Amino acid sequence: MRALLHPSVGLAGRIVAIVLLTILIEFCASTLLYDRASRVRVREDEAHRVAEHLASALRVVGQRSAHERPGMASRLSTKNFYVEWVTAPPAIPPMSADLRDMRDQIVIWEPVLAAHDLRLYLKEPGRKGLVTGTLRVPGGGWLSFRAPHLVDEGKFRIAWMAMMLVVAIGVALIAGLLLRATLRPLRHLSDAAAHVGDREQAPIPESGGGEVRRLIRAFNDMQGRIHSLIKDRTEALAAVGHDLRTPLARLQLRAESIADDELRQEIEDDVTEMSAMVASLLAYLGGEDDPEPAQPVDIAVMAATLVDEIADRTGRAEYQGPNHLEHAVRPVGFKRAVRNLVENAAKYGQTVIVTITEPTEGDYIVLSVEDDGPGISPARLEDVLRPFVRLDAARGRDTQGLGLGLGLAIALRAVEREGGTLRLSNKPESGLKAEIRLPRTVQT
Repeated sequence: MRALLHPSVGLAGRIVAIVLLTILIEFCASTLLYDRASRVRVREDEAHRVAEHLASALRVVGQRSAHERPGMASRLSTKNFYVEWVTAPPAIPPMSADLRDMRDQIVIWEPVLAAHDLRLYLKEPGRKGLVTGTLRVPGGGWLSFRAPHLVDEGKFRIAWMAMMLVVAIGVALIAGLLLRATLRPLRHLSDAAAHVGDREQAPIPESGGGEVRRLIRAFNDMQGRIHSLIKDRTEALAAVGHDLRTPLARLQLRAESIADDELRQEIEDDVTEMSAMVASLLAYLGGEDDPEPAQPVDIAVMAATLVDEIADRTGRAEYQGPNHLEHAVRPVGFKRAVRNLVENAAKYGQTVIVTITEPTEGDYIVLSVEDDGPGISPARLEDVLRPFVRLDAARGRDTQGLGLGLGLAIALRAVEREGGTLRLSNKPESGLKAEIRLPRTVQT
């Protein structure tokens, strides 16, 4: 029943229908405009001239005998007005309303022509503007005449071209609007596909052709399954995080009661490493479920604070840049990204320098973290940004190797969420440079 009330027309069928509709509109409009453009009118000076020629030819030829009339008609002919005497009128189609108006316009100048069956015919309208006609001569016979410049040919052509241009533009606009309406469901689908998993599930209304509706229906089903998986994963991560942190906290408490200082320190180091690994794993796996909104944050103060924390521990960190620089970011995620970069630099270098470059008009905010460590092999600069990648897989899990290789991956994800980029490069002398580029936004 639904198929009868709302018949399914495919995308190809709709496009064909649009093409046929535009052709029909163009045909109807062209026919109408051609009819309007064909409504020619004689120029007043030409109408007066032709009326005088016809009246003179009618009077002179009518006064001659039958055998003199052809020669007299020939002598009356000029370059712009040709006259010929014939015994029978040529076959001329019935006059249109426009030609009758033209005849009346000529007769106004010479009323005597009205009594002699004046007929007109426009030959090749819009090209040469050649007007032919016949006029009955008293005593028998007909005058056949041609007036090549009776119609204003130039105005006819300009009007016709202008009207056809209007038709073409109108048809193109109609076709564009119809195609835009036909493809609108696909644009909605594209926008929704770009944000799957980034926000709450929002089913797309089924509209458009049959294929498009089936595609939207399948997308809504897939979107539901993806959001269900994300929700299940988030709940599982929360449970796992709680379950893992609880025994780690108990181990920490029990380690404090161990009398052997060396053994207690080793156990506490292991617990600290396990806590860091759990925290980094949960931060990475839970990163796609991001309820944190962007808000104006003074990233200069944030970077300076992180540098002070590192300097308090190692005495080898320095901040260079403005005292204040506000930018819209997600505070927790972005601070975690900068912290990971700073701690990574402090781990492998003797000195850490954090620099923020203030943006110029239309430029980017650039936050760089540099160290003077050994750097990274150029072939591995891209690899270290992938999750669970550690350059030295054989080294032990000591305090210089905490985590699962997720620090840079977490930083990259957080920066990309802000619309920025994270790039690693080796310094010419020695050391690694991590550069964050954030698109400039105007703060209000």
